[in-house]
Amino acid sequence: MKSFLHSTLNQFRLLNRPARLFLLALFLDGLLFAGWNLFFNLYIIEAGYSRDFLGLVNAAPSLSALLLGVPMGLLSDRMGRKRAMMTGFALANFTIIGMILGHSETVILVAALMLGATSQLYVLSQAPFMMKTSDDKTRDLLFSLSFGMFPLASTAGNFLAGYLPGLFTHWFNLATSAAAYQVVLLFCVVLSFLVLVPIAFIHEPKTGKIGEKRESGEPRPSIWKTLLRPLTLKLAIPNLAIGLGAATLVPYFNVFFAERYRMGDSSLGILFSAGSLLTGIACIIGPRLVGNLGGKVRTVVFGQGVSLVFLLMIGFSPWPWLAVVGFLVRGAMMNMVAPLFDAFALEQSHESEHGAVNSIRNLAWNVGWTVGPYISGLVQQRYGFSPLFISTAVLYALGISLTWIFFRPKSSQDPLHVPIREDAI
Repeated sequence: MKSFLHSTLNQFRLLNRPARLFLLALFLDGLLFAGWNLFFNLYIIEAGYSRDFLGLVNAAPSLSALLLGVPMGLLSDRMGRKRAMMTGFALANFTIIGMILGHSETVILVAALMLGATSQLYVLSQAPFMMKTSDDKTRDLLFSLSFGMFPLASTAGNFLAGYLPGLFTHWFNLATSAAAYQVVLLFCVVLSFLVLVPIAFIHEPKTGKIGEKRESGEPRPSIWKTLLRPLTLKLAIPNLAIGLGAATLVPYFNVFFAERYRMGDSSLGILFSAGSLLTGIACIIGPRLVGNLGGKVRTVVFGQGVSLVFLLMIGFSPWPWLAVVGFLVRGAMMNMVAPLFDAFALEQSHESEHGAVNSIRNLAWNVGWTVGPYISGLVQQRYGFSPLFISTAVLYALGISLTWIFFRPKSSQDPLHVPIREDAI
């Protein structure tokens, strides 16, 4: 363990100042937003809204992200990554406050739709920024740390947030649990504006201007050419299957454990804190597995495949402790390999296309998240969670199979370390 920590620290020192400031911003994001992720679903239910409405609210951001994701990615290309991240994060926070303070279904839904569009500007700027501020030696580490930083910070955030409803109820003499959840949500979101501080100190690396000729002398391709390229479609299709599977189940794990096993707020906080810790550690370990497992594609397929077993363990275990183990391991394995595939996807395209490629992959992901949460609400209301675990497992298996079919190594040399030429697809 000591040698592992020492080696990781030495790798971290290879990162430049913009990369370190970016990771600090992600850490603050995970720490301060934990209460939102932990209690928003429970707030909607306790406030008297139906499960069908909860499904609509969770689906609404993905609907607007689906419609506006590609334009937001192109806007990020033009604004620059730093400005896009700051603008998107600030606007997203204001829309979240509108969701919390809204007193009608219409207001909450409109704010949720606005959240999807504004947050895309923030999220879609991250991967291209990391590509710009890293090199071949640090890229896997930066992507994995960026993915692990949020859950690592959420470890402390979830643990502390679990005690906030009771604490605020005592301090402010709140009459209902809905009111307590509302205060917690507002507290977390307002405090999260601190995320903008480290981003403001980033000096973004300079690149060529938009519309400039590429190194090969070819003009920058249009969004339609990028969209219709076979490689881009192959990168997006697995996201579509896995995104739909995740959308029907992952947002409701807190509801599942609260109802199936009668977990209280503090217990949920501890559970999600432990899950975040393991996920963060797994993301740091992920790059080390690439060499041991024969490349990124094998690592991604292995990690996602193993997670399926533990997904089914959560839904069908007769013992609470086994469901908890399944939850912890599933999250760690599934999320450990996600940043590796993100890095792979952008390695296959020119920097001028990063915003477009990232937007298209997120568009495919958001197709599932547009319909999945609403379908899940309907299924929960009528049939419970069991059908959702089965359908999610099937969709995950489909996405994993497609990833292997499209990108499996053809030789002992993993193609992920060498950019794939368009004529090789």
